[in-house]
Amino acid sequence: MKYLFSLLLFFAVAISFAQKQTFDLTTYTPPKAWKKQTTASTIQFTKDDAAKGTYCIITLLKAMPATDNGKENFDLAWTSIVKEMVTVATPPEMQPSATDEGWEAQSGYAPFEKDGDKGVVLLVTSSGFQKMVNIIILTNTDVYEKDMTAFLESISFKKPAAQKQVTVNQPADKPVAKKTEQPVKQAVSNGFAFTTTNFDDGWTSTAQEDWVQTTKGIVKVLIHYPNKKADEYNSVLLDGLKTAWNVLVAPRYSSASNFEFKPIQSWQSIEFAEADMVETNGGQTVHVVLFKKNFSGGEGRYIEFITANKSAFEQEFGAYSNDAFAPMWDKMANMAYRNKFAVALTDLNGKWTDRFSGNTYYANIYTGMSAGMSTYSSSQFFDFTTANQTYKWEVVTANSYGGTTDFNSGKGAGSFKLLNNWQIYFSKMEGKPRTYNAYFSCVKGARILWLQDAGYGGYSAYGKSD
Repeated sequence: MKYLFSLLLFFAVAISFAQKQTFDLTTYTPPKAWKKQTTASTIQFTKDDAAKGTYCIITLLKAMPATDNGKENFDLAWTSIVKEMVTVATPPEMQPSATDEGWEAQSGYAPFEKDGDKGVVLLVTSSGFQKMVNIIILTNTDVYEKDMTAFLESISFKKPAAQKQVTVNQPADKPVAKKTEQPVKQAVSNGFAFTTTNFDDGWTSTAQEDWVQTTKGIVKVLIHYPNKKADEYNSVLLDGLKTAWNVLVAPRYSSASNFEFKPIQSWQSIEFAEADMVETNGGQTVHVVLFKKNFSGGEGRYIEFITANKSAFEQEFGAYSNDAFAPMWDKMANMAYRNKFAVALTDLNGKWTDRFSGNTYYANIYTGMSAGMSTYSSSQFFDFTTANQTYKWEVVTANSYGGTTDFNSGKGAGSFKLLNNWQIYFSKMEGKPRTYNAYFSCVKGARILWLQDAGYGGYSAYGKSD
């Protein structure tokens, strides 16, 4: 089947004019009469013949952050993507690279086996503009060579906007960040490299002593750090909101008018207060809104919106609604995701710990009587030594139910490297190399490290423990 891949000798970023479609940065012509499946991060085309047992699967992946070294990007994708999908016993046989309009294509193939099925896996990694786009083909026949060739030759790539550095698998409703290294006035570093983040939609965040300040034009938003007095539980929603206003907002203004406190009682209650305020420093009159959405998991944060007047606030975020499910509330709550900063190698040194515990209560579906409770707890840590870029990792879990407790643990060690300021590559996690999305959020005097396995959803939060 080796001749099947001779087409890669001629692979370039070509142009085709029929039935063009676009996915992320990639424009392509889909193969005719192939099954198509789409997810947030991939498009997959499949063709098979059940009677003959032949098949071909083409998977196009969303662009990922990358280095400037095309071969290094290929090696990373082979290890972290291809080897996760199938078992390959030999290194990939590389084909000559090709370059077009700033994109470099590296490609290679190797025999694979999975669940008794044997075939060939082909990886094409196209690198450019600090991005890489991967195409993976699995097949056990050369019958579909013509369709494969046509698909690859139809590929072209959009050039990303200048200096964009997109976080992989970022949910659409959360802002996408890129780094900046320019010093910002009044920013607080606490010893960390990055104190500023420029977001792709025009917002800029800076870390400050008591909040993260994010601005766009003349609109200013303060994402307040956790505050024991302001965050203290109050069974009366309005009273809790007034306390938070007096703690977080009032001390920075000399006078106020047109006060309105309009909380909304709901499953995830809304705290909302607004007034026209005169700033203590400078004497300027501004419109101030204090907001918090009380998520069921308890992660809601007080956010302060400062605009020239009420209409300017409503133009940016929407007019007040007494419907707790109105879109404006999520738009305002999502500003909390702008408490997000890039990671430098020197920031990681030391031990970072994550601890979690939770209870589940059971009830008999017929009687409603208690059927017991289970308890789950876990503790894990990363210990980074940045001098030689090595790490240790360990997790311990305990699950209790019915008077018995099961304990489990895992550990690992190896080398790591920053692929960019938003991703960390680990040489061995649970027996395999893995790439993690990474960023910092700020709290008063410290930072929290957020890590997410790039192949899965959900971040884990780690605090510095030394």
